[in-house]
Amino acid sequence: MWSGPRNLSTAMMRSFENRSDCHVWDEPFFAPWLSVTGKDHPGRSETLEAHEIDPEIVAQQCKMEPPTGQAFYFQKHMPHHMLDSFPIEWTKGCKHFFLIRRPDAVIASYAKGRAKFEVDDIGFWPQFRLYDHLLSEGHEIPIIDCDDILAAPENILRQLCHALEIPFDSAMLSWPSGPRDTDGAWAPYWYKSVENSTGFGPSRLTDPVVPPRYQDMLAACQPAYDRLYEKRL
Repeated sequence: MWSGPRNLSTAMMRSFENRSDCHVWDEPFFAPWLSVTGKDHPGRSETLEAHEIDPEIVAQQCKMEPPTGQAFYFQKHMPHHMLDSFPIEWTKGCKHFFLIRRPDAVIASYAKGRAKFEVDDIGFWPQFRLYDHLLSEGHEIPIIDCDDILAAPENILRQLCHALEIPFDSAMLSWPSGPRDTDGAWAPYWYKSVENSTGFGPSRLTDPVVPPRYQDMLAACQPAYDRLYEKRL
C-alpha cells in the first residue's frame, strides 16, 4: 500500500493485520529517509535507533516472504520516503494499491503534529509520480479513497481484495483497540487515534480548516490528488 501521511494508512494496516493469513510491516523506508534527509520529525531519534536505516537492506527485506510464514505480506509504504537514490526494483515483484485522501483534510491533520513541513512531506506529487512509474512497469494499481472507505468499508474492501486477487475476509472490518508490536517507533507521536479505534468509524465528510499559511501548499497538491481520484475504485 502506498499512502501519504494522515490518511487511513494505519487503520488499513490494522485491517490487514487482523486477517489470520497476513503479516504487516509499518513504513520500512521511514528510517532510511530520516537518516538521509536529516529531517526533524516527531520520533526521529527513536525511529533511527529502532529501525534499519540502510535502504539497500530494507529493499532486500521487502522482497522476502512474510517472516511469520503467512500467505500475505502487507507493507505500508509512503511514496515520499522513496528518494531517487533508494532502490526501486523490488517493487516489480509486488502487487500495489494506492490510498488517497483529500489534501485539505491531510494538511489540516498533519499541521497538528508538525508545524513546519514541505509540500513533498505530505506525499501527493511523489505518489502521483510513483503511480506513473508503476504503470510503466505494467502494474495494475487499484486506488481507494479514505472518504469512500469510511462511507462503505465492506464494499470498498471487497472491491480492493477482488482487484488484488486475494479473498476478502470479514475480519478486516474490525480489530481490537490498543498498540501493536508491529507499529513503528513513531507510533506514540501519531497513532493515538488508531490505537483507540476498533474499526473504520463514521465518515468524516466535513470541510477541514486549512490555516492561511498552507493555502499555497493546498493549491499545489490538489491537481495530483484530483488525477488519482478520477481513477479510484
